[in-house]
Amino acid sequence: MIARLVPRIPSGVVAALLAVAATTAAIAAPADDAARIAALRSADDARVAAMKAAHRERLSEAFSDDLHYAHSSGTVDTKSSFLEVLASGRTKYLAYEYVDRTFTFPSPGIALMTGRARIRAESPSGTMDNVLSFLAVWREEQGRWRFLAWQSCRLPPAAKP
Repeated sequence: MIARLVPRIPSGVVAALLAVAATTAAIAAPADDAARIAALRSADDARVAAMKAAHRERLSEAFSDDLHYAHSSGTVDTKSSFLEVLASGRTKYLAYEYVDRTFTFPSPGIALMTGRARIRAESPSGTMDNVLSFLAVWREEQGRWRFLAWQSCRLPPAAKP
């Protein structure tokens, strides 16, 4: 029945309906993005606080079971190995300050977080105090944003005048 109606709709009407739909989506998107960004900032702030506190339960809730955490050193952790590193105190995050942090939404249920952060941490190999460029991936799992992946690299120190 619907297939028979479609050819009878004048093309000008179809174009107008598509324009209205596109305008409505464009107006609604920023509000949706603002709410998602607020939720993600909150989730990420909680993740960072849990990392600094080495709080295993809160980290377990924040991390996706599929976590892939690639450190700036080249070491790669899974959820279980990273939880063990943090909870055991082998690595302690002392400071974690964002220089900038941006969120984008490439597909439904996926958020990319990019930016730079100054991170200071202690491990058996010494103290690391660097500004890192990073890409993180958040995935919506059962209605909650969970931390899925991290990839970072050290940035060179700022040139002194």
